[in-house]
Amino acid sequence: MTPALDRLRALEFGPGITHVMAVVNLSPESRVAHSVVGSPAEALERARASRDLGASIIDLGAQSSHFENQPLAPAEEIDRMLPALALLVDDGFVVSVDTWKPEVAAVAVAAGAAIVNDTGGLADPLMVDVVRAAGAGAVVMHIEGANPLEVGYRALEDGQPEIVAAGLADRVAQLRTEGLTGPLLVDPGLSINYRSDYERYGQLQLATIRSIDALRAAGEPVLIPVPRKAITHRMVAYLTLSIEYGADVLRVHDVDAACDLVTLLGRQLG
Repeated sequence: MTPALDRLRALEFGPGITHVMAVVNLSPESRVAHSVVGSPAEALERARASRDLGASIIDLGAQSSHFENQPLAPAEEIDRMLPALALLVDDGFVVSVDTWKPEVAAVAVAAGAAIVNDTGGLADPLMVDVVRAAGAGAVVMHIEGANPLEVGYRALEDGQPEIVAAGLADRVAQLRTEGLTGPLLVDPGLSINYRSDYERYGQLQLATIRSIDALRAAGEPVLIPVPRKAITHRMVAYLTLSIEYGADVLRVHDVDAACDLVTLLGRQLG
């Protein structure tokens, strides 16, 4: 087992513990400008600042996931990501690589990434092969589309959180039978931008956070990617609910707020 996987498996999950996964974006196209870095050295600086605040995982992405953007060729995404990843791994971080492309994930885990955050929902058999061969951790995410750039309208009917939870539980069970042995995190996909009505989708996001217990049916830690809202107090509301309802991992752009609220609300930072 590699040192990166040793560090991942050493993370403790359980009642009262919340891990903060800090987003570091290498994609200048990203709409969340304050999490974008301009160089590998700046990525390392951002990651170190996040660790000092209490973050235990860094989610490193080089491809913007908003549907208005264009897909990068895997080689370009690797060129953006690899120098920063090498610096973070050398500095002892547990790094999650945010990509839906198996070619990118294969290079990332070979370079020391411990988690594949597949925003394609681990639907591609080649991606499953990459994760299985590396013994890496993975995020099992719900997405209604082949990848974040190919989404349409999200289903918003009543009961959707429970439907998503049941589907994720089935997918986790299937992945275990397919030989994935590394840690898995269950993600209901709240960070994906759909073309649906913004306010109604926001209500579905809230309903999903309130249904975290249903997501636990998969038997794995629950990751909530806290939606980044244009209005800051709305983001804080989603973040607070995620903590209060017991999310095991919070994927956030606002690391200082997340770490502070985790401790303020009586949970232990992982």
